[in-house]
Amino acid sequence: MKQFNTTGLCISSEHYMVDLSERVKEIKKLVDEGKYSTISRPRQYGKTTTLTALNALLSDQYDVISIDFQDVTYADFENENEFTKGLSQLLCDTRDNMDIPISDQYYAQFHDLTCRSDRVKLNDLFRIFDKWCKENQKLIVLIIDEVDTATNNQVFLDFLGKLRSNYLKRQRNPKYKTFQSVILAGVTDVKHLKSKIRSEEGSKENSPWNIAADFTIDMSLSEAGIKGMLDEYESDHHTGMNTANIAASIRKYTNGYPFLVSRLCQLIDENMVPSVFGTLEDAWTDNGIEEAVKAIITEKNTLFDSLMGKLHNFDKLRGHLYKILLQGDSVEYLPDNKQQEQLIMYGLIIVKDNTIAVANRIFEMRLYKYFVGESRFTDVLKGDALEHKAEFIKSGELDIPLIMEHFIQSQRYIRDPDNEEAERKFIEEEGQLKFLTYLSPILNGVGTYGIEEATRNRRRMDVVIHYRGKRYIIELKIWRGDRYNEKGEQQIRDYLDYFGLDTGYLLSFSFNKNKVPGVKEVKIGNKTLYEGLV
Repeated sequence: MKQFNTTGLCISSEHYMVDLSERVKEIKKLVDEGKYSTISRPRQYGKTTTLTALNALLSDQYDVISIDFQDVTYADFENENEFTKGLSQLLCDTRDNMDIPISDQYYAQFHDLTCRSDRVKLNDLFRIFDKWCKENQKLIVLIIDEVDTATNNQVFLDFLGKLRSNYLKRQRNPKYKTFQSVILAGVTDVKHLKSKIRSEEGSKENSPWNIAADFTIDMSLSEAGIKGMLDEYESDHHTGMNTANIAASIRKYTNGYPFLVSRLCQLIDENMVPSVFGTLEDAWTDNGIEEAVKAIITEKNTLFDSLMGKLHNFDKLRGHLYKILLQGDSVEYLPDNKQQEQLIMYGLIIVKDNTIAVANRIFEMRLYKYFVGESRFTDVLKGDALEHKAEFIKSGELDIPLIMEHFIQSQRYIRDPDNEEAERKFIEEEGQLKFLTYLSPILNGVGTYGIEEATRNRRRMDVVIHYRGKRYIIELKIWRGDRYNEKGEQQIRDYLDYFGLDTGYLLSFSFNKNKVPGVKEVKIGNKTLYEGLV
């Protein structure tokens, strides 16, 4: 029986996976056109799986030489001699172990390079490449995976320079034979290596890989692709799930990030029965997805370890993300900003309408947990919330009005009521974070919260809580007078209609000295709204 896979290569005969045939056909067009390209995508984004499918598609027409630079050791990058011998040995080893199509003649020549006692050069290797490409019956495609292993080494730039030189020779003289296509895959975009090598000599403004075609193929998993994968699973397990609806929900949370898609499915399939649900039929529902999301945003895994590690290294980017998520700022995309460039490369943010945004809702939820944990008022707020947590949960449901009342009371201890400027700053820059900080320990381990992107700005933020299969909607807003409050009431009423709910919550932050803090119940048509004022 197939399984969902989140480690290493996905194999269609063993794993449930999205059909990649259309994607690899698009990449093949670049190969057919003789393009050289780079597949630069974040960790666990399906690069190796895609390259494996591409190899299979190309093999009828081309001889595909697919190697992995993880098999090249650190010592092999010490100098040109070691790199040339190391790469020659890798080609021989890959033919021995993976049966790549290198004829005995050229296999022997690569082997001879590894055994020579004198120093060998890249030119020695490329002379073999030239003769091989000229005499081979099929055109040759070179694919190199995990090029990140090599990117901090000057000898790798020299290797790229030789590939570039041969590419340009072919352009000048169509009779010249070299690799039909070269594809480099990794997290690092090698077009930007010019700034990483030999900094003491100044940056190399002409990247040796500036010949690469733009690789604009979308490698995220589409809603239709996820549905196709779930259809296959459903034909094996007969859970009765609505595959279209489940695929839409998974796409909503993940934005098609391959690891996250597979991990959510894996958690539902392997971890939810019987610990959370009695059957797979119960697990493959919206409630099951919410449980899987709750699990993934709290677990330790290699993807989050990598991403959060990068975040710790970029203070400016962390500041940008804080402004986006908790202050509702729109941060302009700056194509020459190195921090943004690297965080896009690592997959933490995307460009949307010329602004930067967090890549998906799961990353957002994880980041909210991170910023809440970093809150300078964490100890005070969490301590108060934990002290009263038992009161906030009644018959397995959250008492949101009581939570708001206690939160409002807690503000007397963390603000200076005589300092109007400090109070205004608190409300506009920190009020929403404080409420999320207060809420976090109440939900911990049982519920989750997310922020509706369309409502996230300096004046308004809608928090959607999922707790034991029930949804709660709390609008956080800055008080701007009765007229604006009435507009907010109508907005939340429409929102309740959308989710099919009868009760909603509105928490307003006000710097009006005459305000009366507290919570009151308001009827709006057939809806009940609890309004809290801080």
